[in-house]
Amino acid sequence: MSVENYKKEVGMMNLERLIEAREVVPKVTFPVSDEELLSRFEKIYTGAINDVLREFTYLNQALPIRIKALREYQTVAGFAFTVKSSSSTRVSGEMEFRTKMLDEMHPNAFVIYDTSGDEESTSWGGVMTATAKGKGVKAACVDGGIRDTHQILEADFPVFYKYKSSNGSLGRCLITDYQVPIQIDKCFIRPGDVIMGDVDGVLAVPREVAYEVLLRAEEIKENEKKIFGWVKEGQSAKAISDKGGYF
Repeated sequence: MSVENYKKEVGMMNLERLIEAREVVPKVTFPVSDEELLSRFEKIYTGAINDVLREFTYLNQALPIRIKALREYQTVAGFAFTVKSSSSTRVSGEMEFRTKMLDEMHPNAFVIYDTSGDEESTSWGGVMTATAKGKGVKAACVDGGIRDTHQILEADFPVFYKYKSSNGSLGRCLITDYQVPIQIDKCFIRPGDVIMGDVDGVLAVPREVAYEVLLRAEEIKENEKKIFGWVKEGQSAKAISDKGGYF
């Protein structure tokens, strides 16, 4: 009896679809260069992209409101480089694994750090910032703690974070995975998704729809220029609405 027939015979659970949905990272290329794509995203704000994602039926792409910008950044965009950690007292092997992770960070990455709810340690600091910036990483978003804030500010490197503390991570929190799909609250993120951050927070755009979302957002941006012009002219809200405007 084959393995497949045996599974059917004994009623074993078929998890292939779930594995594909939760673990497989789609290979998606764009009709423009990565640099052009990100540059065009950076000309748009997160609110406009979020509205387009709603049109595409993606309603859970904004990272939780507890994550805030260290400064009032203009839009920065990059490709998700995911990191997963969790509370742990283990120390051995952590520095070696962290070093391997840092060596694999790439230009145009936007680091997304899921700490599994850790609130005792910090996962990002001055040396991590200097290393990431030197490798051409665009920004970092940590659902957890940061420290060495003065060094991060001096580096002029965009960071989004949950809290600040002087506690380091060694002996408190352990990196378990990187470049794997992660979920922060309702937001599911795969490596390579387009991540945007600005003063209003952080947003994940699924890679498979990123280019279509960008085109639609650029269209909305042009429409908004008309609406702002009508408002400036003093036209009534009804008149603007009748012409297809919105508020």
